Amino acid sequence: MRLHWAWVVAGVSFIALVGAASFRAAPGALIEPLRAEFGWTTGTISLAISINLLLYGLTAPFAAALMDRFGVRVVVTFALTMVAIGSGLTVFMTSSWQLVLLWGVVVGTGTGSMALAFVATITGRWFVRHRGLVTGVLTAGGAAGQLVFLPLVAWLADAYGWRPASLVICIAALAVVPLAAFFLREYPRDVGLLPLGATEDTPPPPSGGAARRALSALGSAARTRPFWLLAGGFAICGASTNGLVGTHFIPAAHDHGMPTTTAAGLLALVGVFDIVGTIASGWLTDKMDSRLLLAAYYALRGLSLMLLPQLFGESAHPSMLVFIIFYGLDWVATVPPTVALCRQYFGMSGPVVFGWVFASHQLGAAIAASAAGLTRDHLGSYDLAWYVAGALCIGAAVLSASLARSPEHAPRDLARQGAAG
Repeated sequence: MRLHWAWVVAGVSFIALVGAASFRAAPGALIEPLRAEFGWTTGTISLAISINLLLYGLTAPFAAALMDRFGVRVVVTFALTMVAIGSGLTVFMTSSWQLVLLWGVVVGTGTGSMALAFVATITGRWFVRHRGLVTGVLTAGGAAGQLVFLPLVAWLADAYGWRPASLVICIAALAVVPLAAFFLREYPRDVGLLPLGATEDTPPPPSGGAARRALSALGSAARTRPFWLLAGGFAICGASTNGLVGTHFIPAAHDHGMPTTTAAGLLALVGVFDIVGTIASGWLTDKMDSRLLLAAYYALRGLSLMLLPQLFGESAHPSMLVFIIFYGLDWVATVPPTVALCRQYFGMSGPVVFGWVFASHQLGAAIAASAAGLTRDHLGSYDLAWYVAGALCIGAAVLSASLARSPEHAPRDLARQGAAG
């Protein structure tokens, strides 16, 4: 039986997402080395991370529209090159503004072009059958790439300094460029196929400029209640993952006497279990009510974060390992049901609208990264940050449960508008 080209595109997309995410592994592992060499405060370094996270999100909706305008291969190749340039040039920096420019602006723009809107675009074009499952697999690749690289980055920084670690990340991103350039295809029709599981071809995207389409989708979506409920919940999702745990778990563990390499290894375990959790979430999204899945994920995450301050210690004791396994399973399990709900409510505009929902995710992450850094600088501890994040996650569960069961039950639904282009 001949392999459908959709699986080739999904495989290359998975590798590309891991490559783009590799630089996302650096911030948490390099806070201590940068602070030691340059004397920068945690707040200063967190500012660069916040700008990175914010641009990572704000670029996403425009990248989704640009993929419709110029093609997936062009945008992905550009994104990976930006990641490589930004990470490579950091080895020459001497001032904090250079960290903000390279780590924040250049890499943030590059990784944003390869954000989760890319996942929504690929699965929307190539898959009808197994769409939720593939969304989970690709999402897991991007998230796990951030975390699985952490032990290598931490070990390199500890043994040789932070500069070799940045160069390794640069090389990893560049290595993926040929795969994206040669194997990605725009649409199934380009290779004489229908989307996997489809009985008819996917209609072409709406014509018009990428920026105009992105802003038009935002303007229409922002007039609906489901958009704000999804965006609000996803902002809290970003605050509690990338912004807080992804950025500050390692320095928080170091505050309690845990070696940086050990803490990095624990976050790598989060990445491993994230793969399992997100794939399982994709499978569940194909079979269950996405609203209820989101509510459960957020509520359980909130409870676990409230317990975390009591779990830190000099070593990875069993209770911390239980938290790591659970948190890994929940890390980005929220993505498949959120993508599905955007498609359900906003039709053909779903991937671009999800780009804006993802922008809210990164806005939340950016705020949390800076706020947690300032909390540590002023209070000498991260404890308050964990408790606030836990409470916010409970709030996100309430927002998700408040979504209408279907577009027909939602006020001012956009699904028919999206289907009309």
